[in-house]
Amino acid sequence: MRLLLLGGTKFVGRAVAEEAVARGWEVTALNRGTQPAPEGVTVLRGDRTAEGGLAALATGEWDAVVDTWSWAPAAVRDSARLLRDRVGHYAYVSSCSVYAYPKAPAADESARVVEGSPDAVGEVPYAEAKRGAELALEAEFGGRALLARAGLIIGPYENIGRLPWWLSRIARGGPVLAPGPRDLPLQYVDARDLARWMLDATTARLGGAYNVVSPAGHATTESLLEACVRATGSDAELCWTDPERIVAAGVEPWTELPIWVAPGELYDYLHNTSVARAVADGLRCRPVTETVEDTWAWLRSIGGSAPQRADRPNVGLDPEREAELLKGLQGLQGLPG
Repeated sequence: MRLLLLGGTKFVGRAVAEEAVARGWEVTALNRGTQPAPEGVTVLRGDRTAEGGLAALATGEWDAVVDTWSWAPAAVRDSARLLRDRVGHYAYVSSCSVYAYPKAPAADESARVVEGSPDAVGEVPYAEAKRGAELALEAEFGGRALLARAGLIIGPYENIGRLPWWLSRIARGGPVLAPGPRDLPLQYVDARDLARWMLDATTARLGGAYNVVSPAGHATTESLLEACVRATGSDAELCWTDPERIVAAGVEPWTELPIWVAPGELYDYLHNTSVARAVADGLRCRPVTETVEDTWAWLRSIGGSAPQRADRPNVGLDPEREAELLKGLQGLQGLPG
């Protein structure tokens, strides 16, 4: 297979490149060259936001494209138009954020989506950007377009900081504010499992929208945080606390306590999505312990400080604020640690 990767040297794109190279595919990546590409990848230079930024793709043919673009949809529109007659299949890393909020629990790909424009340029809200890119791709490739609507993505090379924050925090040890309920099911996808499924789907020429995230109950808050304790080997004490008390204390779910949200509408939106279609077409997710251990090993290999995307806010609870919250919760009946 001859694969063209648009983007692709940091997180999800890196996972796709490494998986494709491991399969013996010929991999070409178009990007700005700000990060080194995985070994075995041929790199073309181009900035999709600049005039003439696709010049390096003026010639050439590929069996498939994987596109990880997250900004203005016009960039996906332009690349799809340019490649339409020289590429057999186009897979786009979209997002479950394209669904309108709120959405019904366990909703599938038929759920209502946000509005989007394939011609939008400049600063576009994330959900509208992803939806606009989907529309652009469908217009040019039709049934040859795969829309992989990923949920929360974690794993080695994560540059958002969610799982790296939990690992770093737990590695410090001591009492850790652990948000309950401890058996709350989580949905996420390891970037490597997303990459593997997308390349399998590309080989099979699957088209249309797929929710690509782990089945409900694949992991829980407890199994995730306990895996962090074991992986880091720290003396951390998980202080399980009722979600109502955490919310009442003004803690921001998803950002100050990454990955976690209290049960309710936001939880259903982020952690309660049907993935029956993707599972039927081969999605398999590795155990949470493997994702956690491999992410911790990667963090240690780069000195413990994860890279951070400039367009995303830092996540995690300030240590002093966490200490104050834990002190205030002393004597209150939370969930036993």
